[in-house]
Amino acid sequence: MSNTKKMLIEVARQLFAASGKKDVTMNDIAEASKKGRRTLYTYFNNKEEIYKAVIDKELDQILERLKVVSAEKTEPDEKLKNHILTHLDAVRYAVNRNGSLRADFFRDIFEVERKRRKIDVQEIGLIRSIVSEGIEKNIFKRMDVELSSIIIFYAIKGLEVPYIRQNISSEFEKNKTSIVEFVFMGIKKKQ
Repeated sequence: MSNTKKMLIEVARQLFAASGKKDVTMNDIAEASKKGRRTLYTYFNNKEEIYKAVIDKELDQILERLKVVSAEKTEPDEKLKNHILTHLDAVRYAVNRNGSLRADFFRDIFEVERKRRKIDVQEIGLIRSIVSEGIEKNIFKRMDVELSSIIIFYAIKGLEVPYIRQNISSEFEKNKTSIVEFVFMGIKKKQ
């Protein structure tokens, strides 16, 4: 991706975050980027297309953070805990840093979910690798790796909105390690 396209996406993200998607025009993006409408339309046909590119960029950043965790040289149980916590923190960061766009993400949840599918498949693959390693090292119980990976992924995903909104409990942040431990009760071998 060209530097110009990356810059246009970031400028659009900032404008969407400040004003919401509805109140930002292609002209606003062109002016803020100091590139002009012709350049903007070289890369994007319309505002919806650039909005989707913003979503893709945010999702790619989440996945990159998770890949870093998967590459850590730690035991699988610690790596899976870090994966869960990184996932929740990365999603919350992406949503919170986008201000007014946050409401658009929740309003356009079907669009966001459609864009997430390819990222979700990759994340399930990362979890699958961690679970497989945990079974091989006799840290996790023997189980159906594919099914377990999908269940773990959806358990994490189910915590996203409450985590973002902090309404599981007023002390969710303090208790998130306990919540992760609860997820582990079903897969970790007794010591």
